[in-house]
Amino acid sequence: MASVTKAHNPSSVWTVPQGFRTIYSHATELPAGMRMLFISGQFGVAPDGSLPAGFDEQVETAMNNVEALLASARMSKENLVKLNYYLTRPADAPALGDIRRSRWGSAEPPAVTAVVVSSLARPEYLIEIEAIAAA
Repeated sequence: MASVTKAHNPSSVWTVPQGFRTIYSHATELPAGMRMLFISGQFGVAPDGSLPAGFDEQVETAMNNVEALLASARMSKENLVKLNYYLTRPADAPALGDIRRSRWGSAEPPAVTAVVVSSLARPEYLIEIEAIAAA
């Protein structure tokens, strides 16, 4: 989406650390008239209803779910403009960053919020990913 969206990371706001520049922008601007897709929070539940026990596997499955929903709207991860991550354990934040860099890193990353919460809809859920995409 580098040719369509514009990331805003001005010097008047704190500088994004080098290790996060491919996975975080302070703001993302869209031109008028774009089609938007709002994706509800996705857990690490596979299409067959199974839930991996580990955090990394739940993140990968939740990302697969987001990508499947993008594909159903004829979009891809390059169309992501806003991501919200909800995780239940602060210790999992570094792993989340690593997975984000390997799967969804880009030169024009979306705006991002990551929050640690006390629990999600079910106690075994370790991650929830909410997304907005535009095309």
